[in-house]
Amino acid sequence: MTGQRQVVEIVAIGNELLIGDVLDTNTHWLCQQITGLGGVVRRAALVRDDLQAVGQEVLGALARRSGVVFTTGGLGPTDDDMTLRALAQALGRPLALDGEALAQIESRYYQLWEAGLVAEAALTPERRKMAVLPRGAQPLANPVGGAPGVLLEQEGSAIVCLPGVPEELKAIFQQTLPPLLQAWLGGACYREEVVRVDCRDESALAPVVDAVAARHPRVYVKSRAKAYGAAAYLQVTLSARGPGLADVQQALQAARADLEDRLREAGFPPLDLGQDALGRRP
Repeated sequence: MTGQRQVVEIVAIGNELLIGDVLDTNTHWLCQQITGLGGVVRRAALVRDDLQAVGQEVLGALARRSGVVFTTGGLGPTDDDMTLRALAQALGRPLALDGEALAQIESRYYQLWEAGLVAEAALTPERRKMAVLPRGAQPLANPVGGAPGVLLEQEGSAIVCLPGVPEELKAIFQQTLPPLLQAWLGGACYREEVVRVDCRDESALAPVVDAVAARHPRVYVKSRAKAYGAAAYLQVTLSARGPGLADVQQALQAARADLEDRLREAGFPPLDLGQDALGRRP
């Protein structure tokens, strides 16, 4: 059973995402990482740089009892970077200059100045803005850029604010957050396998997929058409999560064996291409 902390929502913030100027690769990457750690991404949304829109989306996630809510974007030095202001307003927490965040920003900009990546190391008003956090927030070290990530605890849920720059988001997630992610997701395990099928018609494959899914309710079974044409094939993904690797693998192996038997009986031989380093097949 999935615990509250393992249920995750993502709120990607930025006008540039909704006018098509920037592709939201951050949400896709976070979904991959969270799923691989055993979490369940229940919902992802894109919202504009708008105080009310950001606040309503996060409050909605809290009302749905999501264990962890990730926001991306809106932590920078300009006026339209308003994620923290939106959260402060929505949660009723006053904003204040945070000493720990300010020290992180000062140290980071000194490092960037020493490396010749910025013109000066001084704490300008724009840089100080990034250290103004809602009351009770905890800054998260940013190993790449200037703006710290931010963690807030609210009503039993964690709100994690990450920068919109992909390199910075990934650095905080991979280098600063792992101990917290382990605590939140509880060490759950997720694995998936992929079977390619010598079939060009997904509707013909549907009875097999539906039968396997019904017989193995712990395993998510999904077929995907790649294309039509002489070189086309279908792909069936089997995925499962659970408290331990052995338990998950046992469920997957049983479902895969059942799928392959039924495919052969239906005249659709599987195209087995082996297993990769992440436990996925092919």
